[in-house]
Amino acid sequence: MQISINRIKNEDEQKTAWAIRHEVFVIGQNCPEELEWEHEEESIHYLALLDGEPVGTARWRETEKGIKLERFAVLAVARNKGIGSALVQALTQELNAAGKLLYLHAQLEAAPLYAKFGFKPKGDNFWEAGIEHVKMEKA
Repeated sequence: MQISINRIKNEDEQKTAWAIRHEVFVIGQNCPEELEWEHEEESIHYLALLDGEPVGTARWRETEKGIKLERFAVLAVARNKGIGSALVQALTQELNAAGKLLYLHAQLEAAPLYAKFGFKPKGDNFWEAGIEHVKMEKA
């Protein structure tokens, strides 16, 4: 089982990432479609491949607060195979050198994954797209 994480470099890869996000968030979690497509142009996008097949995606973007990691999505057929961990590790390794605050809005169910990579809860839980989240930061 080979996992690779690659920065998206063309329109076909971007369409694949969007299809994964649509499957995971819009269909799987019933998130409002209009919320899913915010901040696309200013974000740096990644695809996760399992044995050469696209199964996950994530992105990051700079904000006034630091660097926000977002839209971590893994197809149901590829869950519990280390894809989410590989995505978090790849993005944090790349971004740690920036010397800026890294943060994200974690679905409560996913918070333990981010904690493994040094993210700590900050503030109260909140609701976003009908799902309970917690802000997490990594200095």
